[in-house]
Amino acid sequence: MAEIRIHREHKLGLAKARKIATQWADDVENKFDMRCSWIEGDFSDTIEFTRTGVSGRLIVAADHFDLNAKLGFLLGAFSRTIETEILRNLDKLLDASKAAPAKKPAAAKKTAK
Repeated sequence: MAEIRIHREHKLGLAKARKIATQWADDVENKFDMRCSWIEGDFSDTIEFTRTGVSGRLIVAADHFDLNAKLGFLLGAFSRTIETEILRNLDKLLDASKAAPAKKPAAAKKTAK
């Protein structure tokens, strides 16, 4: 049984990391027919994912993502390809979050004297 382990650090905070993880889960459900379940915690969340030949979890924390997946015998032969695809998708979502413009603070209203 092949195993994939991925660790990605970030500086997004938990709320933004949850948004990225939600997008990631939606993507793997749609593209790879995964079933995802979400376990929300105070300091981190866990997304458990599964389909025939694959099971794993993505830990979503304020400062990092940890993904662990186990591949069955048939998919184990493609572990490098699968790992590369997971990295590409996760990095793409992280890069998109960095490129998003920061919200400007509301302008202070001037009061007439």
